[in-house]
Amino acid sequence: MAQVSVRDLDISFGALKVLQKLNVTADDGEFLVLLGPSGCGKSTLLNAIAGLLDINGGQIFIGGKNVTWEEPKDRGIGMVFQSYALYPQMSVEKNLSFGLQVAGVKRDEIAARVARASEILQIQPLLKRKPANLSGGQRQRVAIGRALVRDVDVFLFDEPLSNLDAKLRSDLRVEIKRLHQRLKNTMIYVTHDQIEAMTLADRIAIMRDGVIQQLADPHTIYNKPVNLFVAGFIGSPTMNFLDGKLSGSGFALGDTSVTLNGYEFSSSPAVETEAVLGVRPEHIFVGGDAEKMPFRVQSEIDLVEPMGSETVGWSKVGGQSIKFRTSSDIHLATGQKITLGFDPARGSVFDTASGKRL
Repeated sequence: MAQVSVRDLDISFGALKVLQKLNVTADDGEFLVLLGPSGCGKSTLLNAIAGLLDINGGQIFIGGKNVTWEEPKDRGIGMVFQSYALYPQMSVEKNLSFGLQVAGVKRDEIAARVARASEILQIQPLLKRKPANLSGGQRQRVAIGRALVRDVDVFLFDEPLSNLDAKLRSDLRVEIKRLHQRLKNTMIYVTHDQIEAMTLADRIAIMRDGVIQQLADPHTIYNKPVNLFVAGFIGSPTMNFLDGKLSGSGFALGDTSVTLNGYEFSSSPAVETEAVLGVRPEHIFVGGDAEKMPFRVQSEIDLVEPMGSETVGWSKVGGQSIKFRTSSDIHLATGQKITLGFDPARGSVFDTASGKRL
C-alpha cells in the first residue's frame, strides 16, 4: 500500500502561516495534482511530504507508516525537481546510478534498474552523454529516471515541465501519463498549469492561500466548481461571470431574465439574492445552434479572436461582456448581428457575497 496521508499539517515561516490544519490524502496508485497560483502553498506541501521542510504541527503518513520526522531517504519516495538537479560532470548513466551506489545497492541490481528506467523513458541512446549535451526535455527525462531507479512506490513532481517550451511540455505530459499507467505508482504532482492538471490527474486539489478550495476529479471541478475562485482558475478561455440577482426561478441580468429550469441548486438561496451566473465559453452557441437553446438573445459581435481550429468571439448580454468559443468554420466579423444561446442548467450560480456555489 502506498497511500500518502497528510493530517492537520501546520507550516509557518516566522510570523507567516503558510499551511494551517491542512488535510489531504493521495490513495494507493492515484495521480493527485496540487494546482494553484504562485504562493498558494502547493510546493511547500510537497516539500513537507518529501521531508525537505520542518513542520510546526500535524502528521504525514506514507504507506501507513508515520514518517513525520523521518529523513527524506527513509520515506520511500522519488522526487523530480523543476531544475532537473543533475550532476553536470557525470554521464546520464552515472546520474542514474550514483544514488544507488551511495545507498550500497549491488552492482547487478543497479545495472538492472538503470536499464529498466532507460527503456521506460526511451533514453538508452543518451546514457554516455553529459547533461550539457542534452536538450531540456532529455534532461527532464533523466531527472525522472533518477527518481525511477529508486524503485519506490511514491513519486513527487515539483513543476517538472515549467522550464520547457510548449511543445516539449505537451510531449512530456503524455510520457508522464504513460509512465503512471504503466507503473501504477502513487504520484503527487505540483503545477500552476491547469492543462497539465486536467490531463494528468485522477483528482485535483486546487489551492489558494494555503487552503484546499476543492478536491475532486477533473470533470467535477470543471463542471461543478465549488466557488468563484475555482471556476475562474480552471478553463481557457475563462468562464464568463455575469452579475445579477436571483428572483424566483430566474436570474435577473439587467433588463434580461434567464430562466434557471434544470439547474440543480446545491443549497436553497434566499429570495432576491445577489448572485453571479457563470457560463463556459464553449457552452454558448451561435446562430442555428443557439436557436435550440433554452435561453437565447440577440447581440452584436464586439471582437473576434481567430485561434486556428477555433474562434473566440466577444459580445454582450444584458449589458455585460461575454465571450464564446466556436468552430473556425463559422465566419464571424466585428459588428455582425448574431443570436447567442446557452442552457442555464449547464451553468454555475454563485453567491456574490461569499463566492460559494449555490
